[in-house]
Amino acid sequence: MTASDTGLLDFYEGTYLAQGFGAQRRYPNEELCRFMGRRFFSVPSAQRKTIRVLDAGCGSGANLWMIAREGFDAVGIDLSPAAIELSREMLASYGTKAELRAGDMTSLPFADGSFDAVVDVFSSNCLDMAAGRRFLGDMTRVLKPGGRFFSYFPSKRSDTWTDATAVDGDPEALIDASTLNGVRRKSSPYFGNDYAFRFLHPREYTRLLQGFGFKVVYCETLRRTYEEGREEFEFVVIEGIKS
Repeated sequence: MTASDTGLLDFYEGTYLAQGFGAQRRYPNEELCRFMGRRFFSVPSAQRKTIRVLDAGCGSGANLWMIAREGFDAVGIDLSPAAIELSREMLASYGTKAELRAGDMTSLPFADGSFDAVVDVFSSNCLDMAAGRRFLGDMTRVLKPGGRFFSYFPSKRSDTWTDATAVDGDPEALIDASTLNGVRRKSSPYFGNDYAFRFLHPREYTRLLQGFGFKVVYCETLRRTYEEGREEFEFVVIEGIKS
């Protein structure tokens, strides 16, 4: 574990221990529900347990319980042991189960070709460019040929990114060409996230996945406002199929 990973672990472990389920939403990401609906909800209930889905950076289980409750073979991994314990409680509250691991998403403790889908909902953006590429490499390894990768990720067309990179002397220093050293402007969404926070342009993310051998079959963006419309934040929603 690198020094930056240690800082990320300290941040989330402390947050989950202090706030419990209040640290994160309790219900699944809408775009993840749309992805699962497009690709897997047509599978008959009796066959869904044969489809293995990994939630990389599962947090307290807000997405994982939906995957498990829909009958899929759900697996979650998170850097924070406290998050894993909350996930266990979340799953139990819905009468569901999943395989849970505390571990590093850049070094996934799973066999080659062992998943039909890997989902990443606002998790790998906590990795700088080098660590993000390690995650994509290992994610590719654990996916079956024809497996699907889904990601919901911050876009470089967000004010948080463009403001921080356009103004000299802004305290949001860059770690690399795509990663802020924390979100420090108080009016920014996600202010106080004091760790690596990475952004990608939609075309940039598409090229990145193609470089790992994926065919990108879906790439859209969502924009929402904060601070009574004064702040705009864009999200990239992307899906690729492993060759």
